[in-house]
Amino acid sequence: MAGQGMLTLAIKEKPALYAAYMPFVTNGGLFIPTDKAYKLGDQVFLLLSLLEDSDRLPTPCTVVWITPPRAQGNRLRGIGVQFNKSDKGVTHRRIEEHLGGMLNSDRKTHTF
Repeated sequence: MAGQGMLTLAIKEKPALYAAYMPFVTNGGLFIPTDKAYKLGDQVFLLLSLLEDSDRLPTPCTVVWITPPRAQGNRLRGIGVQFNKSDKGVTHRRIEEHLGGMLNSDRKTHTF
């Protein structure tokens, strides 16, 4: 099926994690740069590597945000995914542990 499948994302630096994180999404979420076409509601499976962590977080997700090609403000094309409830907050907590005080920053992100 188009728009479904597995995505792999490796975020190696805190500023990149901050820019991709979507704390305003219930259960947390991430922006994933991609040229593939997705629709809102598509189910995807994300294998996420964070900073120095050697293990990848297997996270089922739902597409909740789409930034199309040539978006206003030269925003990066991609999708925002919401971590599914079956993740039980594991990915959300791990990201927030890495970001710590950066969460209160007013720096621009890929979505806002």
